[in-house]
Amino acid sequence: MTPSRVVLAYSGGLDTSVAIGWIAERTGAEVIAVAADVGQGEDLTAIRARALACGAVESHLVDARSEFADDFLAPALRANVLYQDRYPLLSALSRPLIARHLVRVAREKGAGAVAHGCTGKGNDQVRFEVAVGALAPDLAVLAPVRDSGMTRDKAIAFVEEKGLPVPVTRSSPYSIDQNLWGRAAECGVLEDPWAQPPEEVFQHTADPTTPRQPDEVLIGFADGLPVSLDGRPLPLAALIGELNVRAGAHGVGRIDLVEDRLVGIKSREVYECPAAVTLLAAHRDLEDLTLERDLARFKRSVDQRWAELVYDGLWFSPLKRALDAFLADASRNVSGEVRVRLHGGTAQVVGRRSPASLYDFSLATYDAHDTFDQGLAKGFVDLWGLPTKVWAGREARLGDPLAGAAPSASPA
Repeated sequence: MTPSRVVLAYSGGLDTSVAIGWIAERTGAEVIAVAADVGQGEDLTAIRARALACGAVESHLVDARSEFADDFLAPALRANVLYQDRYPLLSALSRPLIARHLVRVAREKGAGAVAHGCTGKGNDQVRFEVAVGALAPDLAVLAPVRDSGMTRDKAIAFVEEKGLPVPVTRSSPYSIDQNLWGRAAECGVLEDPWAQPPEEVFQHTADPTTPRQPDEVLIGFADGLPVSLDGRPLPLAALIGELNVRAGAHGVGRIDLVEDRLVGIKSREVYECPAAVTLLAAHRDLEDLTLERDLARFKRSVDQRWAELVYDGLWFSPLKRALDAFLADASRNVSGEVRVRLHGGTAQVVGRRSPASLYDFSLATYDAHDTFDQGLAKGFVDLWGLPTKVWAGREARLGDPLAGAAPSASPA
């Protein structure tokens, strides 16, 4: 059954602008555009007008900046989120939020379907559709760009033919996605993994090779979340916004990554994540100070799995929800202050302190204040190594000593 109304996730870019016309022509449905402000720094009033100019019957703006920070970036920070150990996730964190608002507007407007402008080669098609399937399995999902087989060149030609007010040209072919957490760029020259990204690609970070005086920031945390900057209490969204500017001024957060997409292909992506890189470095360092050893070791595996789940579009999944509960509990007492030096493209932790610190000076020091009883260490080492010693003895009795345990004598 063809829906009479479709709610489209509208970014104002090439693909979603083309999607409005495609839906109208192919289905006859009215298109309601929904643009969410997740801190991308764009003029959403102009984007709203663009959606109407491209044929949408309604265009809605959602100020989701605080919601994005508190409900999506906060758990990502607690999880030290880094996909492939380098990428702090951008689009993957905003898509479930946008899907939540698509479903809300669809319910309010009586729409039978939602739509997105993703291609068939990317991850976002999965993130949108799986999220909508979890939140509203009765809604149909349309993917105009993917299902029409429209290439980027064809989409640009469509825009030119229809005279749509979309700021993408053949001379500037980059595909950009950005939010409060950072900025992603792909396409154009970036599709050659050997080519160095031209400086024009970067908008949120200064050239890290340019000499400048370093900056130092003091980040306060409470239960695993940043709550203050240089002693000033700030909401998370505002704190990230300020840190984006300060860290970006030193070139912090540039990431050039050959990425393993969920659909099975590799892509070359260039990211700018000044605040994300700085906050993650500070948070991980504070965890080193406050988490017990076995909890810290286990949490590292949870962090990695959490990042994979979110990257793969499984924000609304039972495992991710269970891991959230673990991360919230593990973050209790990850509180204190971290001093970070911003300079030359790096965010270097130079100091940390916490009222919940597990660092005991009297145990760690080697000076006269040392309270550690080194006389106990021999017995500990003997017992710790006993299973290995017994096993090695058995191997020797069976004629299979450990390979390489002792070097063979060199021939004379």
